[in-house]
Amino acid sequence: MSDFRLRVFQAVAQHLSFTKAAQELFITQPAVTKHVRELERQYGQRLLERRGNRVALTEAGRLLLAHAEAVAHAHQQLEDQLHALRDPGEAAGRLRLGASTTLAQYVLPGLLPAFQARHPRVQLTLLNANSERIAEALLRGELDLGFVEGRSKSRDLHYELLLTDELVAVRGATAAGPPPQPLPLAEALARPLVLRERGSGTLEVLEFALHALKIKLKSLPVAFYFDNTEAIKSYLEAAPEALGFVSRRALARELAGGLLEIVPVAGLRLPRQFEAVWVQGQPLGRLAQRFLSFAQGHVTQFA
Repeated sequence: MSDFRLRVFQAVAQHLSFTKAAQELFITQPAVTKHVRELERQYGQRLLERRGNRVALTEAGRLLLAHAEAVAHAHQQLEDQLHALRDPGEAAGRLRLGASTTLAQYVLPGLLPAFQARHPRVQLTLLNANSERIAEALLRGELDLGFVEGRSKSRDLHYELLLTDELVAVRGATAAGPPPQPLPLAEALARPLVLRERGSGTLEVLEFALHALKIKLKSLPVAFYFDNTEAIKSYLEAAPEALGFVSRRALARELAGGLLEIVPVAGLRLPRQFEAVWVQGQPLGRLAQRFLSFAQGHVTQFA
């Protein structure tokens, strides 16, 4: 982007926070304020409304944000095309990936080193957020390719199966080990439950299954909502009476180390899919297509 002030404004507008913008760009918060004020003086318009600790875009700010995003996209396209002209056979440029938590923690990290070794001139970034936030980032043009879990679908996004998965009930390891017979559903759901946060694909799959059984989540004794699976596992290790629901793929080390154990629950199955996702009607960029093809060819190791 030719004007760094636009990049600063874009970061503030996306985060609605001067502090987070400064952290993203590795500059000071006073510098962020200075750049935004310079833009406001240049255009003779207030771009942001400051209400205490909160920030909101004005109408002029929303217009400038759309322009800034278009400029950033055009600049990235130019870089990719220039790289392609210089080295037609070699992939180069920036690829912005986003993945929901389970994928970002337990699937994609195992693929990234091999892709980087094959394409050393591709600059990869990975946003780790829940499925809802990944979808929003794609629609705002902040990501080139996403990977999500869950059942909700946006008509504005295209989804393609990557890998199947299953959620399981899990608790802290006991001396007796996992129950020899599945726990009755009512008994399992009477325990203190430790779950993922709203907007996560993991919670959505559980809610969908409970809804089919005519059970409302708000009627259950939820002890805690966490925004990541590692926190759920740590909680369960310290609270053997609690029960959590996490991906089977996230439990290999804890099961092998005797820290957690899977608890079969009668009448409750929680299959789900991991999917690649991008904006509907827009062809994948060259680098995003390369990464998707690479991922589809290598996820068999996780099957």
